[in-house]
Amino acid sequence: MNLRKLGEEQLLHRILPYLPLNRAVLQGAGDDCAVTQSPSPGKLLLLKTDCVVEGVHFESSAAPIAVGWKAMARPLSDFAATAGLPEFALVTLIAPAATSVRWVEQAYRGLTKAARMFDVAIVGGETSRIDGPVCISVSVAGSVEKGRWVSRSGGQVGDELFVTGTLGGSMRGKHLRFLPRIVEARWLTEHFSINAMMDLSDGLGVDLPRLALASGVGFELDGAALPRTRGCSIEQALANGEDYELLFAISPQSAGGVQRKWRRKFPHVPLTRIGVLRPQTARNQRTLRTGYVHFQ
Repeated sequence: MNLRKLGEEQLLHRILPYLPLNRAVLQGAGDDCAVTQSPSPGKLLLLKTDCVVEGVHFESSAAPIAVGWKAMARPLSDFAATAGLPEFALVTLIAPAATSVRWVEQAYRGLTKAARMFDVAIVGGETSRIDGPVCISVSVAGSVEKGRWVSRSGGQVGDELFVTGTLGGSMRGKHLRFLPRIVEARWLTEHFSINAMMDLSDGLGVDLPRLALASGVGFELDGAALPRTRGCSIEQALANGEDYELLFAISPQSAGGVQRKWRRKFPHVPLTRIGVLRPQTARNQRTLRTGYVHFQ
């Protein structure tokens, strides 16, 4: 058995039950961010690590400043999914010895640009040599108010499903220049009770079933309603991945209000109702058209 045959989901099922936790942990591995008790009254500590790998998350021809931006923006997008505020980052660069110094400097320009936009301090990290492709790993710590934290697991039967922005076609360039929806997530949780939320990194076709499974519910998706990037099909909107938009579940009583107020606050960012959470059955807990699956 190798990782290609096993797949990411089954690998995590084998690993996660054996990871040690303690009393301070409220949410361990398996959600967008880990959540623990915080020494700050009224707040929770958020932790997230992510990486970009040459040949997987970016091509060798990509501008290094864009690679750096993406490396920082990916974990920040997970903070958006929990309605949290990132504060500190550690950056690990793993690169061949022949890597251009200018490439590294430009990548750090991108890392710094993204960090400054969201008031994140880069406080350290590590460098190491590798014979293979370049990899940049970013770990971020931050916080969220106790009454504001959103996870994947709070969805309820009858909740309406919404996505921000448009889906599909990210490899045309959006995957290197997307803006984490931190501002939007903070606004949502200030004005509405969001029951469940996650960011779309592997594609709606993979991530929506994950949210439903974590919440113990099924889902009904209106494929024709999907907000597609120009030139993309419904299948591409489901499967392309790396959209980095928010998917969230909200009560039907609040659904109309969130759309009206959203249009006034974010007139240039679409917000679209795409479905509803249903009782869990074999039919509505199905797998959709596959998005990105690691190792396969």
